[in-house]
Amino acid sequence: MSRVAKSPISIPSGVTVKASGQSLTVKGPKGEMAMNLHPAVDVTEEDNALNLSPRTEDKSSWAMAGTMRALVNNMVTGVSQGFEKKLQLVGVGYRAQASGKNLNLNLGFSHPIDFSMPEGIGIATPSATEIVVSGSDKQRVGQVAAEIRAFRPPEPYKGKGVRYADEHVVRKEAKKK
Repeated sequence: MSRVAKSPISIPSGVTVKASGQSLTVKGPKGEMAMNLHPAVDVTEEDNALNLSPRTEDKSSWAMAGTMRALVNNMVTGVSQGFEKKLQLVGVGYRAQASGKNLNLNLGFSHPIDFSMPEGIGIATPSATEIVVSGSDKQRVGQVAAEIRAFRPPEPYKGKGVRYADEHVVRKEAKKK
């Protein structure tokens, strides 16, 4: 049985939640998000908190209620605070520059890489070797960060490449003579 589904989701001030049937809409200062809930899950709002519960008491319904609770909590957090992922570029000559709706990357290839930003995602470059991906949708922020990292993932011998700020790259020892 899912313990995640039992904890309520507190709604911060400035965020409105509208539930009609199985669709849920969350509005806040950072935007608006909508989602269709699973048919096995009910949602109730009381005392500035959302409670998600399964319609039946079987194991799969509790699991789905926990999943839906986590997704709704991510929506509430996203429209109130937002999410961000930080990336670092490690390597000689590796540079990033955000200009308009494009991110220009020099990652040691013979050509620069132009990455166009998707709707609802902001990309900033505080320095030439740092990239900050931010937005209200946690899944899309993570996906965009993973796509940028995939251009040049960190290699294990020198550690060069695009890595998450909190990522630890396990280094290999070079071949001995």
